Amino acid sequence: MQRWRGLEDIPEGWGRSVVTIGSYDGVHRGHQLILGRAVRRAGELGVPAVAVTFDPHPSEVVRPGSHPPLLTPHRRRAELMAALGVDAVLVLPFTREFSQLSPADFVVKVLVDKLHARLVVEGPNFRFGHRAAGDIAALTELGGTYDYAVEVVDLYEGGEGSGGEGSGAGAGQPFSSTLTRRLIAEGDVRGAAEVLGRPHQVEGVVVPGARRGRALGFPTANLETPPHTAVPADGVYAGWLTAAGEAMPAAISVGTNPQFDGEERTVEAYAIDREGLDLYGAHVTVDFLAYLRGQERFATLEDLTARMAADVDEARTAVAAATPPTGT
Repeated sequence: MQRWRGLEDIPEGWGRSVVTIGSYDGVHRGHQLILGRAVRRAGELGVPAVAVTFDPHPSEVVRPGSHPPLLTPHRRRAELMAALGVDAVLVLPFTREFSQLSPADFVVKVLVDKLHARLVVEGPNFRFGHRAAGDIAALTELGGTYDYAVEVVDLYEGGEGSGGEGSGAGAGQPFSSTLTRRLIAEGDVRGAAEVLGRPHQVEGVVVPGARRGRALGFPTANLETPPHTAVPADGVYAGWLTAAGEAMPAAISVGTNPQFDGEERTVEAYAIDREGLDLYGAHVTVDFLAYLRGQERFATLEDLTARMAADVDEARTAVAAATPPTGT
């Protein structure tokens, strides 16, 4: 798959293509419906499928300080899109100047002059151009002028349309990044997985922590996560810790460590039944499978240690029934 950053990276002589545009944060099941349609139609038309996304999130430029929590960094988004069959991903730097483009100028600059769109595939709520003035009707009207067609994907066609039973999403609610972020913020990682089609994943570099886990017999990998990462609600979770391509069952703690009056939120993962791991400086990922309990303060360290042992047993059981994560 080709990856481009900015319009200038698109190869000279790029021909007609099927294009879809959006933030695609999470590449959730709603996104998968749109991307899948684009890939299928591209195959039928004999042209490549191109996904266009933005960096940073447009809201950060339009309303500074409002950047939403990120479900997936751009590298992982591209990997997930490639797995769906997308031929090229274009990441457009979203600047103040770019945000001022009218809908017509956006279409000409991106879809017509550079990507030579033959077909544009979008969800029903797609908006584009300055102040999000363009909608599907405008996109379709401009297509008549600039020789491309538009297809709209029904985001309810995936069935229940929400996170499913237990997600707290409400019947008939379409898949969305906003819904996924809410579920993650509530600690409902099972519900988020229903929307995403896979467990929510957080990545980061392992950095030194307070080393209290090691002293208690449960050494943890302390992640330094990228800015704006969507980290689940404080609590203890079952999941996977993946390092150097190896997925290991893990008990995961998110929070400020109230037992020791901590103030900084951390993500720490204990690789179950693994000894002698040295992950400092390594880039790792953590996949969240199930919420086990909230953060607590215990009367004694012995009580804490006993509870941690029980958490590990519960996490081991939860992970045993799950499929390990793959590269995407």
